[in-house]
Amino acid sequence: MPLPAGETWRTFQQIHVDVARNASDDFNPFHDSTRWQRIRGNPFGGPIVLGFQLECLAEYLVTLERSGSDADGSGAVLRNYQFTFADVLRPGEPFQVQVRPTRQGRDEAGHPLLSNRVIMRKAGGMVLMGSVRDGREASCPVFREGLAQTGLGVTEVTAAGDRMTLGSDGWFHKRKYMMNGNAKNLISASLADQAWYFDEIEHRINFPDMVPVSMLSCALLERADAQGFDFYADPLVYTAHHISVDQRVARSLRSNDCLHILVDEASLLAPERGLAGAAIDRQRHRCLGIMGDGRLLFGAEVILAPLHALTAR
Repeated sequence: MPLPAGETWRTFQQIHVDVARNASDDFNPFHDSTRWQRIRGNPFGGPIVLGFQLECLAEYLVTLERSGSDADGSGAVLRNYQFTFADVLRPGEPFQVQVRPTRQGRDEAGHPLLSNRVIMRKAGGMVLMGSVRDGREASCPVFREGLAQTGLGVTEVTAAGDRMTLGSDGWFHKRKYMMNGNAKNLISASLADQAWYFDEIEHRINFPDMVPVSMLSCALLERADAQGFDFYADPLVYTAHHISVDQRVARSLRSNDCLHILVDEASLLAPERGLAGAAIDRQRHRCLGIMGDGRLLFGAEVILAPLHALTAR
């Protein structure tokens, strides 16, 4: 099925995938140019583009869409990303992105609410769909509950060593550092314009939301590795991301800022129907991104499913 006439075609190459995974420390073999072949039952026929790479592009295009309008989102505190992955995208595979015009609304208190629908398609069908919605209230429960849900204190988290399990509920702690160079690499590898966010001559430093959030993959992978997970025998794939980012904290990020990522034990969700109509078991991880001073940068719920269940026919 051809892409719609008149739409802009974009294409990732393997170099884009390699730069993105290096910038975010994502070592998932699904993205590796040789190791993808070692994944049992891999139906994709090659490496695939990172989910957070697609979301970084979506964030950039939504920002461009809003910059050309009179929409007033200055009162917004949180930006909520709700994305569902319908299929994978391979290097060299043309795709197109549709960002719907910004919708303006008001919350119950009369504050402005902005939202955009985002759809990514390739010739074979849908790749990603979802929305970017701003407002004063988070739609992500893990953000509303904040650090209190972990039973941990700020000092307990910020003083913890890298790759440690904390508290009685087994929250995995991953320490990362913001770096301008890594941010620029992820932006460029996502087919976005790094000059929109960073310009040394103009003294512009603006980390996109998806730069710190993309480090979730590293935290999830290292957590799985610490528990002895076999990435080749029975891999998991993303099916959805629900992410809320505090714009006040995000816009204040600077190089060398320390980010503490917490990932909880997986919880099982109600099965949903897969490609073959069979019920698929899914699991959810709650994730938090906490700055060194205790401010909550992001909260997320990451939904995964076993590859074999998604591809069973």
